[in-house]
Amino acid sequence: MKTIAELKKKKAEGEKLTCLTAYDASFAFLLEQAGVEVILVGDSLGMVVQGQSTTLPVTLDEMIYHAAAVKRGALNTFVVVDMPFMSYATTNKAVENAGKIMKQTGANMVKLEGGETMVETIAGISRMGIPVCAHIGLLPQSVHKSSGYRIQGKTPTDAKKLLEDALSLQQAGADLLVMECVPAELAKEISKNLDIPTIGIGAGVDCDGQVLVLYDMLDITKGKRPKFSQNFMLGKSSIEDAVKAYVNAVKEKEFPTVEQSF
Repeated sequence: MKTIAELKKKKAEGEKLTCLTAYDASFAFLLEQAGVEVILVGDSLGMVVQGQSTTLPVTLDEMIYHAAAVKRGALNTFVVVDMPFMSYATTNKAVENAGKIMKQTGANMVKLEGGETMVETIAGISRMGIPVCAHIGLLPQSVHKSSGYRIQGKTPTDAKKLLEDALSLQQAGADLLVMECVPAELAKEISKNLDIPTIGIGAGVDCDGQVLVLYDMLDITKGKRPKFSQNFMLGKSSIEDAVKAYVNAVKEKEFPTVEQSF
């Protein structure tokens, strides 16, 4: 089983981390066989599995169901589980629900969205011995508040705030940080300033690792594929070959390209 210490060692040695989403045992097993180090059971399942327009309707019970299935399929892979919308509205609620996820799924870590406002929450979860992945930049659970899916940290003031948020979250006890739709140069600076690994999605090649929604990189998501994604099925004869191509592209720093970054 992969550990936090192993992930941090890869950052220290400059080896890129690979992460993809999965929502069931079969895909999870395939990702493990292809060499993916981290599987994210994302609340993106609301959109790509359930057909919702946002991630907001996903429930805690649904996340637990899918995460347990994923862990059964990938026993030796580091599994991170999204805490869904409103499941961490207070620190006490967050600790209780994070505990449920860990106990009922066998996952390795929970993930929640938000910057400095999540410091107390992350500290509370971490004190209970539960590993936490923080998530800054574009926050899908706050899409209505932020008026859509927009690039974050474009102005000097906003960039400074994101760096401060990242440092605060690390200090609070976060062991991993996802950055979504953040300018590449800012993501590079944040990654350099943190001891914990950073995982980018639409955040340039200089994050410590990359994550994509599995359905996007297999080109089976309905609608337009995000700019920061890539169809890895092109020219491949199997899904496993596509995933291996993704792993290799991340490791060799060939993905994301400048055109796929902001």
